[in-house]
Amino acid sequence: MITRRNFLRMTGAAGALSLTSSPSLLAAADDGFIELRARPATASLLGEDAPPSKVWSFNGTVPGPTIRARRGDTLRVRLVNELDQATSVHWHGIRIDNAMDGVAGLTQAAVEPGETFDYVFTVPDAGTYWYHSHNRSWEQVERGLYGALIVDEPESAFAVDDEATLVIDDWRVGSDGRLDEDFGNMMDWSHGGRLGNWPTVNGATRPTIPLAVGRPVRLRLINAANARIFELDLAALGARIVAYDGQSLAAPETPAYNPFLLGPAQRMDILLEAPDAGVLPLREVSGGAFDLAYLDFRQADAAATRPAPLIPAALPEPDLANARTFDLHMEGGMMGRMVGAIVDGQYIEGKALWQSGQVWAFNGVAGLAETPFFRAKAGETVVVRVINDTAFPHAMHVHGHHFRVLERSGSAIKHTPWRDTFLVGPTQTTTIAFVADNPGKWLFHCHMLEHQAAGMKTWFQVA
Repeated sequence: MITRRNFLRMTGAAGALSLTSSPSLLAAADDGFIELRARPATASLLGEDAPPSKVWSFNGTVPGPTIRARRGDTLRVRLVNELDQATSVHWHGIRIDNAMDGVAGLTQAAVEPGETFDYVFTVPDAGTYWYHSHNRSWEQVERGLYGALIVDEPESAFAVDDEATLVIDDWRVGSDGRLDEDFGNMMDWSHGGRLGNWPTVNGATRPTIPLAVGRPVRLRLINAANARIFELDLAALGARIVAYDGQSLAAPETPAYNPFLLGPAQRMDILLEAPDAGVLPLREVSGGAFDLAYLDFRQADAAATRPAPLIPAALPEPDLANARTFDLHMEGGMMGRMVGAIVDGQYIEGKALWQSGQVWAFNGVAGLAETPFFRAKAGETVVVRVINDTAFPHAMHVHGHHFRVLERSGSAIKHTPWRDTFLVGPTQTTTIAFVADNPGKWLFHCHMLEHQAAGMKTWFQVA
């Protein structure tokens, strides 16, 4: 395996030579369908002069091609499965029709090898989203089955030349380019998840991102890693945040803390105000500072213009006075106190529990329960207290809805943004609230994908 020290040594001299912009755009065919072909491919994860890596891809690239639409558009996407494993596609963060959510085993059957599936849905909110496999996702996302989904306002707030999408990932890969294929490693599943040793942005090592100088620039950041929480030095960029998880703020805000944590599946849009010509690093600092990418500000072809005002989505505010409250007790993992759990309707404990691979539980149940975590009427406000009785952080994702975080460990949070994925720290309790206004069966799970595979998932139903 490549260590962090070797990574710095191998990339230090030539790290800024890879020039890239946002992932390529995907256009619709004559029948109106965008085609996503899930298939094996190779990628130069370690650099153009290093051995290529065998990956799984959408349309031959990692990340897959960017899908771009405008708010209110109807997307038609045809998944063609050219893998030897069943798959599906989840449209992460989209308030979507339940049948199109892409969760194999809950909202649809997995798409078998050689088969196709048509996704047809409307995108109600402008913002930064992403798509990824949702069958055996702990393996398939790690192999590269993901891409960006960008939804613009009908009158876009930013010209495309004044923004870039940066899909950040980490890979567990050797110096020979081979991915570590031990995807069922119980050390990963029972600890912090599969943490890679080689970071990439848009599938490249330390790429240079060309951007316009002298005008506001928007960066759309997407964390596509299985389990890593990236700690980003936004202060060095002078960045302000304009959106979380696809949902625009009413006005740009200065980050409340630095470094800023970007958990698995979370997105963040940041604004850089008319930078001068030159190169700035996008820096990750969790284990000592290293550069993920370089932002190369160059002379623009046109005069600088101010972007249009940001437009927050018209999401229904939770009615806390009339809300119902539910507790989600998280337990398990190494250094945890879980003795046993219900797996497939049967209570097991000890060695048998670990042999089952289900080592995390929600409210005493590991994996999807037969009955929902809760049932809500359409339009009802729901408050969920997530009690993390484990030794690890978790990135919790609510499908089909956005929520506000109300409290962390008893401390109220004011003016909290809309999110679809939140971090809850070890032994911490986090309270969220949302209006259950999207009918269907919705997944609620940890987006540390090994944790999800090992039991951290449940579902709720909206009538």
